[in-house]
Amino acid sequence: MIGVFDSGLGGLSVLNALVAALPNADYIYFADTANSPYGSKTEAFIQGRVLAIGDYLAGEGCSMIVVACNTATVAAIQALRTRHPDIAIVGVEPGIKPAALSSVSRKIAVLATEATAKSDRLAHLITAHAQAVSVDIVACPGWATLVEQCQLNDNNLAKDAAERLLPLLESGVDRIVLGCTHYSFLAHLLQPVIGTRATLVDVSEAIARQAVRLHQQNGRGGGSIQLLTTDQPQRLADALSLLGLHTLATRVHSVDRVAV
Repeated sequence: MIGVFDSGLGGLSVLNALVAALPNADYIYFADTANSPYGSKTEAFIQGRVLAIGDYLAGEGCSMIVVACNTATVAAIQALRTRHPDIAIVGVEPGIKPAALSSVSRKIAVLATEATAKSDRLAHLITAHAQAVSVDIVACPGWATLVEQCQLNDNNLAKDAAERLLPLLESGVDRIVLGCTHYSFLAHLLQPVIGTRATLVDVSEAIARQAVRLHQQNGRGGGSIQLLTTDQPQRLADALSLLGLHTLATRVHSVDRVAV
């Protein structure tokens, strides 16, 4: 059993990649919708939620836990690994390294939540992997919330995206890192602005490859998905179709609200 969790809907982009890589595995997807989004929360609060949800998934028998949230990863993945040393734990971090390695202009940008943008972990990733390039960090308040509301074609969001991206492109940025799993669902708004001038860097498929490498026995199962949420279970179920995840929807066998 593979447990996947996020503050809300963003981690579904990671779940989609995981199911494509390990189609026979059984999954629990946990959305902490009652506390979404994490991007504006304190690090202490986020760490408390990550540990509580991690404990729950471990209790459900998950032998792998994927923290499908950049903000949760930077705030609490080390604490979660310390709490559960016998469980394979995979985090999601902005793709700084692949962006820096592939950039031709030597200029990259990271689109992130407010919490991720100011985190020590992001600063560490840049120091470790991107010293040879120029890095612009762009906080995008409200973007994750609109994805949570499945408002993927919001006119104000499209305008905001253009206002944030155009200066980056004009400065020569040629790699734009999606530093929040929610932002994968906004690629259809970002790509028309970017055109051929830059490449979006999404790490969902890399996370799936890491899951395959770490714990191949998780590939054995019935291929089912159990959806859990701390609020509005029907909204979580409906979101699969609204986000274009029709294949995932066919695998769901239960949707429940849990108090964690």
